[in-house]
Amino acid sequence: MDYNKITEIIIGCAIEVHRNLGPGLLESTYEECLVYELNKTGLNVVRQVPLPVVYKEIKLECGYRIDILVEDSVIIELKSVENFTSVHEAQILTYMKIANKPIGLLINFNVALLKNGIKRYKF
Repeated sequence: MDYNKITEIIIGCAIEVHRNLGPGLLESTYEECLVYELNKTGLNVVRQVPLPVVYKEIKLECGYRIDILVEDSVIIELKSVENFTSVHEAQILTYMKIANKPIGLLINFNVALLKNGIKRYKF
């Protein structure tokens, strides 16, 4: 499936969750509900994917986790914060690099209008 189609479906599901719940809840709540919506679409969805860091010859099990991985290609990093910061952008870009995944979506559910809380990244 085309990456644009996958991200379109993800964003539609995120909008559905936000429309029903609104802002102000915990990230874990939005994650659970977004995974529910994504599973209904038939996409391959995995949550809390371990992300080890490989440094030279050693593999570090640092406890990093991808919030949601869709179709083994799109990383979704969820937030429920007042505003995105440069650290949030660095996080998604680093996860994409380490996991060798081409597309990342940073989604902040703590906004009045969800389209203002979505950023798409591509390698």
